[in-house]
Amino acid sequence: MLLSALAAADPSAPPSIQDAQEKAENAAGWVEENWSTWLAVGLRVLLIVVIATVLRHFIRKAITKFIERMNRATPALDGTALGGLLVNAERRRQRSEAIGSVLRSVASFVILGTAALMILGAFEIDLAPLLASAGVAGVALGFGARNLVTDFLSGVFMIIEDQYGVGDSIDAGVASGEVIEVGLRVTKLRGDNGEIWYVRNGEVKRIGNLSQGWATAMVDVSVRPDEDLEKVRATLVEVGEELAKDEPWNERLWGPVEVLGLDAVYLDSMVVRVSAKTMPGKALGVERELRWRIKQAFDAAGIRIVGGVPPVAVDDAGPDPAAGVAAPSAYASPTSPQSVAATPIAPPANLAK
Repeated sequence: MLLSALAAADPSAPPSIQDAQEKAENAAGWVEENWSTWLAVGLRVLLIVVIATVLRHFIRKAITKFIERMNRATPALDGTALGGLLVNAERRRQRSEAIGSVLRSVASFVILGTAALMILGAFEIDLAPLLASAGVAGVALGFGARNLVTDFLSGVFMIIEDQYGVGDSIDAGVASGEVIEVGLRVTKLRGDNGEIWYVRNGEVKRIGNLSQGWATAMVDVSVRPDEDLEKVRATLVEVGEELAKDEPWNERLWGPVEVLGLDAVYLDSMVVRVSAKTMPGKALGVERELRWRIKQAFDAAGIRIVGGVPPVAVDDAGPDPAAGVAAPSAYASPTSPQSVAATPIAPPANLAK
């Protein structure tokens, strides 16, 4: 009793065996009371992690299979000129990879974010302040990175709607050229002079795709006003029929070469317009070939093509007789002030003697 009283009176004294026993019993009792709660929380967290992992795996796998099936959605067009132009393998690959990446990222974010919130709720953490802070942070981030969000969303819809793809010639307003890469934020174009344009998807307000559907080759031919129009028409029709039979123009022409008729009539010429429907992006080549063949056919038929800069009229009356006459001079008159000033001064009379 005396030792216990002294130990209680002196705080710096080492704990006794009885105190240690009491503390151990209290700890064991606390563990015994709460072990079931810990076990339940641990099992709940483990179950949430397992379900989230399995669900994420199956959803990502389903998205991958969906993207692969989308790549095989147009097998009937493979091997044809139209299929190679509109749904080529590189275009389908980039489009499917972009869509698959977006879908997988969204699925992972939703599943893992929901699992993290459920785990915090299992530990009885108040989620209201956390969600409020996340909402404020999201609004601030949205205002600060609104251009990035706009570019990303625009890129997603461009890819999903298949507005253009690799190999297409487009006019994006801010730049034009051939598409060499389609991204979620930036589209890369190669211009006519070989330069590469990086166009943000959010800045594109309109898209003119020159590689979808068909194109039109238009050629204007100027002839003399006294030419026989029926002969001109027959010659142009013959040129179009020959062009449609030759390689590779028979594949590039998607319709007959049509003579639309007179487009304009002037005092010194007539303009006949020729048109043909072609593959997208092949109109310029068809126009050049048409001009080449029309010129040869007109030369053979004796039809003269006119137009361009008129020649300068030349006067054959002979040389100008005044061309060799010098310009009038003030020194030619002996009474002019210039001539008097230039006359030498006469010596005095005494010096002359």
